[in-house]
Amino acid sequence: MAARPHSRASLTVPNLITLARILLTPLFIILLIQGRYYKALIVFLLAGLSDLADGLVARIWHQKSPLGAYLDPLADKLLMSSSFVTLSISHVIPPWLTVVVISRDVALALGVALFRLADLPLVIAPTWLGKWTTTLQICTILLALVGKIWTLPPLLLPLIFWLTGLLTALSGVHYIYRGLRWIGHTPTSRGGNADG
Repeated sequence: MAARPHSRASLTVPNLITLARILLTPLFIILLIQGRYYKALIVFLLAGLSDLADGLVARIWHQKSPLGAYLDPLADKLLMSSSFVTLSISHVIPPWLTVVVISRDVALALGVALFRLADLPLVIAPTWLGKWTTTLQICTILLALVGKIWTLPPLLLPLIFWLTGLLTALSGVHYIYRGLRWIGHTPTSRGGNADG
């Protein structure tokens, strides 16, 4: 009897919005492949609005859930990673930038996995550098799409690409540094073993 309310609690409005965002990702990629950039831009904006909506609803209606804590970042990473890969294949975004973005995400995912395997305490909290990196990555995709629809100043996109690449690399190094410091401050890493 106790499991039924828990299963219903997982199907909250914010989680349903997040699932809708996940379903928008294949549509967005298909539109990119077909070169329908205007419609792709609309879908990307809808996905962004859904990201704001699920967080807002979760706070106002107090519907935060463990499932949502996993689904929301998964939906974001799925959309962002697939966007960079598809746009780089279409030569809209330089491939080196996609490599930097994906490498950072893979490094962070491996770091989290290592913490879990080592049974080390881990508090996942985005830094201001990480938040700025995410914002710039979103702006990069938006401007790349806008640049395929309307004319932009010649140096704007190259500047955004380099700035996004630099900030992404810096944030990745920063998270790795924080992880190493966290390991250094855990009791097991300071000699707290059976030998004393």
